[in-house]
Amino acid sequence: MYTQNTTTLPEKDLVFQILVETKRVAGEYATAVTEANCQNVRQMFTSLLNDTLQIQGEIYQLMSQQGWYQPPSPAMRHEIANQIQQHQQELQQTNQFIQQRVSTSNTGPMMYSAPQSQPQNFGASANNYRM
Repeated sequence: MYTQNTTTLPEKDLVFQILVETKRVAGEYATAVTEANCQNVRQMFTSLLNDTLQIQGEIYQLMSQQGWYQPPSPAMRHEIANQIQQHQQELQQTNQFIQQRVSTSNTGPMMYSAPQSQPQNFGASANNYRM
């Protein structure tokens, strides 16, 4: 007689693994929604994404109630304000760059020249995000 040696994860680890996989699936569905060319397929993936996000939220609530999932501390208000300001500056620079190129292309051949302002280090605060 063949006996199967199975090891079961503790309930906490099993539920955590389900949460991780649910998050991964939600990311895959989000990608599928943005890549879908057919409206019916897009609606199907949107529905699947919404259902998956609902399930993920329920799993998170269960884990939180059991004390199994401790979310990271929230970002400080000033960190968020700094990030918003940095992205607004980047958006303004991008819009200026586009406007310069559009006006240049209307007057003759478009030649690329490096922006006159000093480049900013946009990746310096990437570690400030917590998810």
